[in-house]
Amino acid sequence: MPHATAGLVIVEIGAGSDDDMLAALDRLLPRDDSRYRHRHGSPGHGADHVLPLLASPSLTVPVVGGRLGLGTWQSICLLDPNPDNAVRTVRLSLVVG
Repeated sequence: MPHATAGLVIVEIGAGSDDDMLAALDRLLPRDDSRYRHRHGSPGHGADHVLPLLASPSLTVPVVGGRLGLGTWQSICLLDPNPDNAVRTVRLSLVVG
């Protein structure tokens, strides 16, 4: 994903997991601008630029029998706390070996 303030994660979503994940992210990367040197943009934008340390801009997921090789409760999610960008691009590549 060609963006500096977003990442991809494999997580369980639903049943409160989404809110738990976002709460944990807020504890790890507080949106208090006084903590970051990078301060332009919306409040907490400095934290958005640190996010890729925790959520990579790329993932590798095997395809098994024509299906994504994920666990029962796993989903691929775009994690993007930056409200300044309403449009994001995700690039998909298939490597056949």
